[in-house]
Amino acid sequence: MQDREIGKTGGPGLPSRSKKSRSIFIMKRLLPLSAALLLAAFLLSALTEAKMEKTGTLAIKSPAFEENRDIPTEYTCEGRNINPPLVIENIPAGAKSLALIVIDPDAPSGTWTHWLVWNIPPETREIKANSVPSGASQGLNDARKKGYYGPCPPSGIHHYIFKLYALDAKLDLKDPGIKRAELERAIRGHVISETEITGLYGRRR
Repeated sequence: MQDREIGKTGGPGLPSRSKKSRSIFIMKRLLPLSAALLLAAFLLSALTEAKMEKTGTLAIKSPAFEENRDIPTEYTCEGRNINPPLVIENIPAGAKSLALIVIDPDAPSGTWTHWLVWNIPPETREIKANSVPSGASQGLNDARKKGYYGPCPPSGIHHYIFKLYALDAKLDLKDPGIKRAELERAIRGHVISETEITGLYGRRR
């Protein structure tokens, strides 16, 4: 009676497997799983990119001036001194309010505040010239006045940055004398997204 060979795997009658053959066996089992995981990761990435492309990122523009271009005199202290028109795009779905801060970082005495607006309704798509969105509040500019104060550089060409923030909450700021530092503290921890546009201006006379 012929004895049956007992393999190293412990089963009677089964041929022993070398380490190399076991590795090949495991790799064959894992390859389909790895391919499936890679495919899932690719599809997830593609879906995420498609969603981002569709929704875009928060943006602010102006029909009155382009990025790093001159702001028309009408919107400065040498003109009507009214706010320029602004267009807002791609507001995040989770935004509960928007805030706008306009500054001049080139002012001789340090960054100068030109406009503070908060609790802008999240459905706002434009801010028309010489207007404030309904329901929004305004703070003090550095001319110690409530509302907008246009570019008015003492000399040279200055940069005027319109910074827009999408927030996850409405701000509980009721004091009409709010200044930039207070507004910046209030929005801290609530910013979902932010963007900006920069205009230039130098005195004409």
